[in-house]
This record gives sequence, structure tokens and C-alpha cells, in this order.
Amino acid sequence: MTTIPPAELSGRYVFDPAHTRIGFVARHAMVTKVHGYFGEFEGSATIDGADPARSSAELTIKTASIDTGVAKRDEHLRTNDFLDAPTYPDIVFTSTGIESKGGERFSLTGDLKIKETTKPVTLEVEYDGSARDPYGNLRLGFTGSTTINRKEWGINWNAALEGGGVLVGEKVTLEFDVSAIRQD
Repeated sequence: MTTIPPAELSGRYVFDPAHTRIGFVARHAMVTKVHGYFGEFEGSATIDGADPARSSAELTIKTASIDTGVAKRDEHLRTNDFLDAPTYPDIVFTSTGIESKGGERFSLTGDLKIKETTKPVTLEVEYDGSARDPYGNLRLGFTGSTTINRKEWGINWNAALEGGGVLVGEKVTLEFDVSAIRQD
């Protein structure tokens, strides 16, 4: 719930890495889902409280910081079979537009670059509210997600399963839960 009037929210915000989660979910072995996150990233948003359509956001994720809780799997995800972290150290999202969906919901469109491929994506975003923390910082919170097909970004590796199907699903849900602190 919003505690600060929208008109007072205008400004530049930086994602607080200690209170932000940039994660993903992918199907594994056709029977379960693997959840993971990226531990290193930098993000910011410029908010126009009077006209949210003029707001923008950007995010840079360090691919080597991928963490699924299984070291061997994480090492494989950093190779050229998946993210090729040594060659492509960053995943980058840059917004290109935002549209109100009513209330506290928005569609945030932008360009997502993974490896050498940049494609447009739309994130469904919910504004979770704003407040002043005990240190006097104005914070915004928002959550959202989108589902992509990893093959569209050249991440094609897979392994066939003996009983049919594949080890890794093509669809990956990207999720974020952001706490951002106003800088001005």
C-alpha cells in the first residue's frame, strides 16, 4: 500500500541489493522446477509520480553470480552451454515504455540482452508501496515477472530423457522483487 502521495515519488532510485531479489524458475526433467537467483546486479529507475508513463528502469545482472543452490549445476550454467559468463559477463534490461494496467499494476516493456541477442520483453509489474525507512530514505517496492523462451536468446543446450522429453524446459520465468532507494 502506498504511504507517500504519488506526486512526491518522482526521482531517481537505485535498487537496494540487500533487499532485492532477481530470480528465475525453469522446468527440470519434466517433473519439477528449479529456482535460482543472481547475487550481483545493479538497477535503477527514474519515476515520474505525476505521469508514470514517463518512468524508466534499467538493470545489469552479472551472469557469473547465478545461484541455484547446487554448485555443479551453477558451474554448468556459467558455461557456453547456457550463459557463457566469461564471454558475456552481463545480462542487460533497458526499459522502452510503461503502461498503466489500472491501480498499482503496470506493463513495463524493454529490451533484454542475453549473450549476443537483444529482444523486446514485457514485464508485468505491481507497485507494492513506498515508505521512509528508519534512516530517512524514501523507498519504493515493486514485484514482477515475465516468461521467455531461452532458445530465442541462443541458449539451446539440452539432453533427452530416456522416457521421452528433455532435461531443461525452454521456458524460463524471470522474477523480481525490488526495493529501491531514492537518490535525490
